[in-house]
Amino acid sequence: MRETSNFEPRTSNRSWRRTLWIVWFAELTSIIGFTVVIPILPLYVRELGVTDPDAATFWSGVVFSAHAVAMAVMAPIWGTLADRYGRKLMVERAMFAGAVLIGMMGFARSVQQLALLRALQGMLTGTVTAATTLVASTAPRERSGYALGILQMGIYTGAAVGPVVGGVITDTVGFRAAFLTTAGLLFTGGTLVALFVREEFHPVAGSSRRGWGALRESLGPVLRRRPLLGAFGVRLMMRMAGRLLGPILPYFVEQLAPLAPTATLTGVVRMANAAGGAVGALTLGRLADRIGRRRVLLACALALVGLYTLQFLVRDVVQLAALQAVTGLAMGGVLAALSATLASLAPEGHHGAVYGLDATVVSGANAVAPMIGTAISVAFGYRATFLGAAFLFSIALAVASALLPGEGREARRRRD
Repeated sequence: MRETSNFEPRTSNRSWRRTLWIVWFAELTSIIGFTVVIPILPLYVRELGVTDPDAATFWSGVVFSAHAVAMAVMAPIWGTLADRYGRKLMVERAMFAGAVLIGMMGFARSVQQLALLRALQGMLTGTVTAATTLVASTAPRERSGYALGILQMGIYTGAAVGPVVGGVITDTVGFRAAFLTTAGLLFTGGTLVALFVREEFHPVAGSSRRGWGALRESLGPVLRRRPLLGAFGVRLMMRMAGRLLGPILPYFVEQLAPLAPTATLTGVVRMANAAGGAVGALTLGRLADRIGRRRVLLACALALVGLYTLQFLVRDVVQLAALQAVTGLAMGGVLAALSATLASLAPEGHHGAVYGLDATVVSGANAVAPMIGTAISVAFGYRATFLGAAFLFSIALAVASALLPGEGREARRRRD
């Protein structure tokens, strides 16, 4: 039996770069697939027979939240399993399960079936978390901003391409074709990881407990670190703010341009946001390694407060898309800096637990934010949702200022 050490060895320079680029391409493919269908889900709710506007808005929130609640419950469990059995296996699980479940959504006969399949998707998928854990556990810590920025660039690039592809497919061929396209792309991503990624994985010594004991053993060292809890708080506020618009964006686009093809225009707006995010993740991720992750995060959070306030005033889709592009740039910087911060603060051998908890925080925000967004829009109108997002970003800015460590303190922690 192979003896395990207390710490996982970091892979060689060539190996971690090879893993990074294979996972980057697989995640790019998968995110294109996911974002083919995510923007059209509110429209698919109407296609399934929910025609009343308020009911359609409600069920759109349920469809988004069902996925998020299920993922929030399962993410720490998958993270613990990743630390025990390998991160590559978790990427394969997420991509192949997504291929099956999203393919089935194209054959749903009611909005209740769609909500159930979305809940199952939340339980069994989570490609971003799985891929981030794999990359973070193999890249050198001093290059984590660069590596995770590259991965975020792939995620944002996929998110830029997918909505437009999904909108065009939906407007020209139909909803079912969009879901089947996603299934094929996710299967492709999973196959790439299965065939070409070689993980040098060694579980942490002493991890012999099972069940809830294993979960407590995995999460305990993470939950005892105050800076990590601060980072999770920032992630919660950031994600809630960014997801307030999810269920209502197609309807707001339709309000701005009632005679235009809504699915395609919604895809264009999301593409603008994602394209900006790809640029921000790459450039600001590298900058964060040089000048400090906290500085980049605070500057981007402040910019997001102003950008969402400006979007309250837009009068056409062009203005909305332009501001969403700059918003994506700032959000890309936030995500790259925050992901690198989590990697640097993670106890050695507990990257799966850290990113599993991070996924729970993200999923909790995904569950709550659509309902808050729909409640704001029903009570005060679609535009008020932008002000709600700006308010949440301001809270994230305050939490980051108070709780995230500066680079000097972080460096001392690593030396200790």
